[in-house]
Amino acid sequence: MNLFGVMEVSGSALEAERIRAEVVAANMANAETTRTAEGGPYRRQQVVFTSEASPSGFAGQMLGAAAPPLGSSQPDIGGVRVSAVVPDQSPFLRRYDPGHPDADKDGYVSYPDINPVTEMVDLMGATRAYGLNSSAVQAEKSMVSASLDILK
Repeated sequence: MNLFGVMEVSGSALEAERIRAEVVAANMANAETTRTAEGGPYRRQQVVFTSEASPSGFAGQMLGAAAPPLGSSQPDIGGVRVSAVVPDQSPFLRRYDPGHPDADKDGYVSYPDINPVTEMVDLMGATRAYGLNSSAVQAEKSMVSASLDILK
């Protein structure tokens, strides 16, 4: 891995975890939404991550700038990205509330199947992953700085 490879990997993970946290926040905000523009209750959203195996951004440019030694190839820099945000297809929760404007003929209202505990655990995971990747970027910045100090 080159000098900026860790930053590329951690940077892609930081972006993906930020999106994951935003989706969790939207789920929590819409936990009681019974009517959306599409019709029906809000559907819980889930983030789908995929690995990114090709170099991109600054690290990709740096890889292209220097030719690898003869007989070897430069390894691809990994990373992660959000490939999709998909709706959860679990059935809606039905509660009896005949006075609600969205109640059906039997008096039941359909609510999103959003468990606040599950959402908080997902948010804690996103927060931890974001913090760890941020720490990795800071550690690499320290190593680069120490390397430059040695060269002085």
